[in-house]
Amino acid sequence: MAETNLHNFHIPVMGLGYTMDTPLKVARFGISSVISLGEDELIEQMRKFHSGQSGEPYIPIDEKQDDFRAKRVTAYLNLVNKLVNAQIKELSGQPFAPGSDIVKYFELLPDDSPAKKSYTIFLTLGEGKEKSDAEKKLRGMIRAGSIDVNIMSKVDTLHYDKNGEPLPPEFANAMSALRGYASSDLRSTIVFSAGYNPRLYNYVEHFDDFFPDNDGQLKKKIAIKVSDYRSAMIQGKVFAKKGLFVSEFRVESGLNCGGHAFATEGLLLGPILEEFKLNREALENELYTQCAAVLKQKGKNPFSVPPKFKLTVQGGVGTSNEHKFLLQRYNFDSVGWGSPFLLVPEVTNVDEQTLGMLANATKDDYYLSNASPLGIPFNNFRKTSSENLVKVRIQKGRPGSPCYKKYLATNTEFTENPICTASREYQYNKIEQLKEKNLTGIRYEQEFIKITEKECLCEGLGAGALQKNSIKHPHKLNAVTICPGPNLAYFSGIHTLKEMVDHIYGRTNLRNSIKRSNMFINEIVLYISFLKNKIAANLYEPPANFEKYIQIFKHNLIQGINYYKNLVNRLSEGSESTPDEVFNELAALDSSINEINIMAASPAQEVLP
Repeated sequence: MAETNLHNFHIPVMGLGYTMDTPLKVARFGISSVISLGEDELIEQMRKFHSGQSGEPYIPIDEKQDDFRAKRVTAYLNLVNKLVNAQIKELSGQPFAPGSDIVKYFELLPDDSPAKKSYTIFLTLGEGKEKSDAEKKLRGMIRAGSIDVNIMSKVDTLHYDKNGEPLPPEFANAMSALRGYASSDLRSTIVFSAGYNPRLYNYVEHFDDFFPDNDGQLKKKIAIKVSDYRSAMIQGKVFAKKGLFVSEFRVESGLNCGGHAFATEGLLLGPILEEFKLNREALENELYTQCAAVLKQKGKNPFSVPPKFKLTVQGGVGTSNEHKFLLQRYNFDSVGWGSPFLLVPEVTNVDEQTLGMLANATKDDYYLSNASPLGIPFNNFRKTSSENLVKVRIQKGRPGSPCYKKYLATNTEFTENPICTASREYQYNKIEQLKEKNLTGIRYEQEFIKITEKECLCEGLGAGALQKNSIKHPHKLNAVTICPGPNLAYFSGIHTLKEMVDHIYGRTNLRNSIKRSNMFINEIVLYISFLKNKIAANLYEPPANFEKYIQIFKHNLIQGINYYKNLVNRLSEGSESTPDEVFNELAALDSSINEINIMAASPAQEVLP
């Protein structure tokens, strides 16, 4: 299935289950979205569910089968692809009648797209050959959105056989997921996120679909989620040296995003996008030249024409003006809209209880936590049943979770085989170790919280999808973890797909009444808070070169603010602030950064989660 360029937004991956079947809900309208391949048990459950819903045969793939993880991924993706193709065929044959999906398809398009303009003209035509020809032309324009997939590169845990011996590396999580995708029928893109994994990247070249076919085209494309230009350049060259062309760099705000937050050292999104804009053509040429030389050396098919990569951006966008600014100022190809779609039941898998809480949440309900067993800051929501379960377990004197899936089992501090830091086993041992330190007061409380706030993401990030679709949880762990970005604070209520798309394209406004600064300013506020908390958390035992780190962080923030000061007129467009107010916001943030220093911090300033 070829990708579409009809829309200039996409729906990124959200959690393990929130976008697990989003292509079945939006691809027929030309909207691209991303499925997580991080959890094969959930994938198998969703395949069984959608096979039953669609009448497709379902043959279980159980854990006794060889290579069951990869086979589950392949089977599910093939099912989704088949169902979306059937949806497109059905939609394409519908009459242009009010309420039909084919009418909805064209109504959702951006007003300046060629297809939307053709549709608008079509509506003015009277019956006859001209209208018949126009209708035929419109049907020929229909394309499905891309069914893309995501792998968190470093979530590549080894697994063990029944005798406790490690299986070969190719049966690790990410490796199995990659193999499952590579074996599927999809023509789409795989998004690698969460850092560089040499073993995984080396494995990509084992699959022909990532190289040009006989027509010089790619059946499967590579995208890398990055937080800055340097990372894109380095990882792009890693693939180019293997003859693999990176078809997309997906730039994400370090903090103003959902899920795991990969903070930069104070490098802000605007200057990062500017660097991509300035260096795009040079990087494109360099990667292609190197890639083409390797393809020739390996005796593989060349590209039919020199390929171009896409640049997409996501994290914190909330208005149509910000959306347009990102596309026009930086010449980017698409903008990711993630968290707001959690309020759209047509699109994402959010259980009824959590959806109700999100719809009525306040700004303080969203926060950056240390709940992830990966040790990476994690955007969280305070009212989740998962967070409540963590507290209940602590109150009962049994902190930690039973660990069935072991996808995030990476710690060997107390065991020979890795265990998860959210597990009951790890937290029991870690608390016993903490007691031996004889700490008192706030220091003990701070260390205790660091241990016990870890949540079981393997279960929690998929529980909502199971609950929404009335699928029985095999381990009876129904507590839901959800990880929206802080930008969701500016949206309330429950919305339809059409309402959210109309908001993105400026045809309506779904923002709530909470005063909202420009997305770039919101990101600065998040970085200042992050830096202050970083200082407080390392007050007693700062790591080596910590003061140098703080100075570099502050310098980068100030440089970013100076960059934005030259854009105040544009940043104020479509916002609630005048150019003078935007400038004053930036000046105040500048002063706040200058006041930050390690010596000014004290235990009384520490903020516990």
